[in-house]
Amino acid sequence: MAVITTLETERLVLRPLGPADLDALAELHGEESFWWYGLRRAMTRPETADFLARVMAEYEGPDPSLHAVVERSSGAVVGWAGLSVPHFLPEVLPAVEVGWRLGEAFRGRGYATEAGAEALRWGFTDLGLDQILSIFEPENVASGRVMDHLRFGPGTATVHPRRGVPLSVRSLTAAAWRTGR
Repeated sequence: MAVITTLETERLVLRPLGPADLDALAELHGEESFWWYGLRRAMTRPETADFLARVMAEYEGPDPSLHAVVERSSGAVVGWAGLSVPHFLPEVLPAVEVGWRLGEAFRGRGYATEAGAEALRWGFTDLGLDQILSIFEPENVASGRVMDHLRFGPGTATVHPRRGVPLSVRSLTAAAWRTGR
């Protein structure tokens, strides 16, 4: 059973990514800063097409996957966010993480926090998850601040198994999320 739905906030619509999103994603992924934490470079259009195909394939499986983040006022795809299984970090599995990436022009508006908060609500209420992780490179101060706003606990240090870069794994339990609402 696929675990995907459309989620809505005051300013955003989080909806499944689809083939029609390739152009918008290729433009966003073409920004070096979009993929700096992760690749240290922009993604090519073929890499973006592969990314999109992987996300769409995940919609057919049992686990949650990412959403396009669409700005209500303009209808523009401004990035992606949502829940996914962090297969790249086997030491934390089984787990679900929340994550986000936004185009440079759309940062600093609170969209990452808003999208992350809605993904957490979906995960804890609709999917019944007990805990959600958020994983980031500690150098990515902006993502750390979003995690602070979302009330994630302090991180546990680890290292990316393939890239060798430091990572911090932060967690939020359903009980802590409910208490802070």
